[in-house]
Amino acid sequence: MADRSTAPPRKPRVDAVRNHERVLEAAKAVFSAGGPEASLEAVARRAGVGIGTLYRHFPTRQHLLEAVYVDEFEAISRRADDLSSLPPWDALVAWLREFVRYAATKRALAQEMLTSIDRDAEVFHASREAITSAGDRLLGRAQAAGVARADAQWADIGRLIGGIAAAAGDDAEQVERLLDIVLDGLRAQPARA
Repeated sequence: MADRSTAPPRKPRVDAVRNHERVLEAAKAVFSAGGPEASLEAVARRAGVGIGTLYRHFPTRQHLLEAVYVDEFEAISRRADDLSSLPPWDALVAWLREFVRYAATKRALAQEMLTSIDRDAEVFHASREAITSAGDRLLGRAQAAGVARADAQWADIGRLIGGIAAAAGDDAEQVERLLDIVLDGLRAQPARA
């Protein structure tokens, strides 16, 4: 009989992987509609699984919240690479428009997570690193092309985006107006004679 401690780990069953993804997608939808305090029963119902299946994949509410948070920040970070075929300014603008929507919707999720973990938790550190890396790449590309202000830094832009998300809340028109103002300030200006 083989020693279980040295046996290679088994691949998860296809249905288990599918259920994990279904629960994660359902949680995103339920938390977006009802806030992060929405019931886990509603998540299980939307995913088409029993509550026991949900808890097998995510033993606590915190595990599910973190999984949604990680999935979302990884997606917005990957999106920066997806936009690389666009001209530098267009890629930066498209990503910032997506990022401000991301920031607005993830604020409540982060607040709920902060009831169980602190701001220095690894999940928040990883999120900041991934988003900073994506923002730096897009901004650097736009600056190299001469279409974004040379003195701009991602740290400043990230704070502005966070401020827009906090100030405008659910008012999509105000979010767009405020972002347009930021983008006007970020665009490289022709040299004055």
